[in-house]
Amino acid sequence: MFWTRLVSGIVLLILAIVFIFVGGLPLWAISLLISLIGMFELYRVLKIEKKAVSWIGYIGAVVYYALLYFKISSEYEVILFVVMLLLEMVIYVFTFPEYKTEEITASFFGLFYVAVLFSFLYQTRALKDGKLLAWLILISSWGSDTCAYAVGMLIGKHKVTPKLSPKKSLEGCIGGVCGAALIAYIYANFVRNYMVEVENPLLACTVGCALGAIVSQIGDLAASAIKRNHEIKDYGNLIPGHGGILDRFDSMLFTAPIVFFAVMFLG
Repeated sequence: MFWTRLVSGIVLLILAIVFIFVGGLPLWAISLLISLIGMFELYRVLKIEKKAVSWIGYIGAVVYYALLYFKISSEYEVILFVVMLLLEMVIYVFTFPEYKTEEITASFFGLFYVAVLFSFLYQTRALKDGKLLAWLILISSWGSDTCAYAVGMLIGKHKVTPKLSPKKSLEGCIGGVCGAALIAYIYANFVRNYMVEVENPLLACTVGCALGAIVSQIGDLAASAIKRNHEIKDYGNLIPGHGGILDRFDSMLFTAPIVFFAVMFLG
């Protein structure tokens, strides 16, 4: 299991590096694909993957990504979400009592939780300094995970959420945040002279990654809570040794928007 997980992790890292470096249409396409698969995994857990409302979510995700790619005004994103909600209400009303209220809300939740949040990886890369800033998302999520694991193994004693994640310690969480911030600070020192839009790279990168690392752990715990509520171990088995798409990218769902907005406001 260890070697399978290690090899899969290396392959994922290489693919992430390639797609983020290239950016543009390839990153947009893979982000959309990951979002759709992640939505399917979540819908399957919520038992709506075969119902009509799930297709409202999938179509909404595709249209949302199209709006991002063609840089259409964000006002149309609001219109999209309103139309989606209206369509789901139409299905809910005219097929009553086929659907429960929570099934309608689950479809809407899936779009935001997976597709909208994950899209900020692409949106960050699309910034003028995006080729340098997008790596902060990986540092905040995967870098934080690695640091948290190492510190937790060495000195972890106090449990954060023993019922939800017995192995996650307070010391590990703090180590993950500090580790991500330190890596980001070192990284910013190397790339700050190449940034043209971010005026204060050291502050933006360090604080952005620290905040990203905090919400990364919240995202990880939130994904675990959903799995425990529905009594499953993994969201899927697409990635050997890791589980499904959401099992690997759960922390990044929250990290990506935090890093994006932190850079926008602090840079």
